[in-house]
Amino acid sequence: MSTGQNSIRMIDVGAKPVSLRMARASGRLVGRAETIAAIRGGTLAKGDAVAAARLAGVMAAKKTSEIVPLCHPLPLDAVEMEIGFEPEAVVIEAVVRATARTGVEMEALVAVSASALAIYDMAKSIDPGMSITAIHLEEKAGGVRGDYVRAGDPVQLQRPVVAEEP
Repeated sequence: MSTGQNSIRMIDVGAKPVSLRMARASGRLVGRAETIAAIRGGTLAKGDAVAAARLAGVMAAKKTSEIVPLCHPLPLDAVEMEIGFEPEAVVIEAVVRATARTGVEMEALVAVSASALAIYDMAKSIDPGMSITAIHLEEKAGGVRGDYVRAGDPVQLQRPVVAEEP
């Protein structure tokens, strides 16, 4: 089997111990203030972009090995999506957990990416100039290589205020 410069391969994780793995990733969808307000308010023509984004993130995390060529298919224990807001941005965070032989960093990153794309799709008719930015791994835990926490400012989500039922 060739392992030269132009070859690729899936890493054999069969001998690695099964352990609890966690990864948290974040990203932003930047747009005009009125676009972000429409997303936050649920007034887009296509409907509730926040609900669609959460669902898209979960679905994408589960399909990561079908999207990223060398990722192992993993049975995920949990995928949590959080959507928050800044005046001119939607802030997206995904936390993925699995009990597995390999990490879930790619699943968290794919979840954030798909979530941002779902929002873009729902709002592109009013703001095609939106941009998806700053997608990165915030932290990971578990595995042989140990934990990782991204240096710098932590992501702060401003969650929408939801009125309580009377």
